[in-house]
Amino acid sequence: MELAYYSDLAVRLVNSEEPGRGTDTLTSVDAVRALFGESQQAARRATDADVTRLRSVRARLRAVFEAAAGGDEVLAVDLLNALLIEFPVSPQISGHETRDDDGRPKWHMHIADYAANAGAGYAATASMGLAFHLTELGADRLGICEASPCRNAYLDTSTNRSRRYCSDRCATRANVAAYRARKRLDAERSADAERSRRQDRERTGRTADTAQETSPATDR
Repeated sequence: MELAYYSDLAVRLVNSEEPGRGTDTLTSVDAVRALFGESQQAARRATDADVTRLRSVRARLRAVFEAAAGGDEVLAVDLLNALLIEFPVSPQISGHETRDDDGRPKWHMHIADYAANAGAGYAATASMGLAFHLTELGADRLGICEASPCRNAYLDTSTNRSRRYCSDRCATRANVAAYRARKRLDAERSADAERSRRQDRERTGRTADTAQETSPATDR
């Protein structure tokens, strides 16, 4: 469903903060306006109060992603439903694009923004988009990046539901870290094996020396 693309707004908001790195870009009206992307009309309504509003919504959306990534679909749905109740949407039919064949409008569903403020409008649109994404593709498509210290949210659109990282950069960093960890483990195992062999040789040598010392002298 086309409304699912609004879910990118949820990802964009959640990832405006990186708790593992201690960074937060949602600190000004300009930052709020940047979240809206191409929706300049909605962005122009933003005020200082929307920074606080969206920070609160951000924490709640992150909780949805974390619940889904942790396998608790019921909790993820409950948290998302709470947002949908608090920030309702007004869907409408839009036809701002035309078909190639006959020139008639290409009708599709659109979420109209009649919210009292920019933050509420953003929250409503992001929550509804995430709800469509979850119901159409599954809660397991909502993920949290596994590359430490990154904890960015992402939407898994892979064909085999195999995505684990928010970006190619994080995937590469995680793979390099895993490779280095395996090399360290192999080196430690080799060192342990060599230490064990050396101890065995030392024990064998001491046993041989003891045997020679305690054996009776041969009569001549």
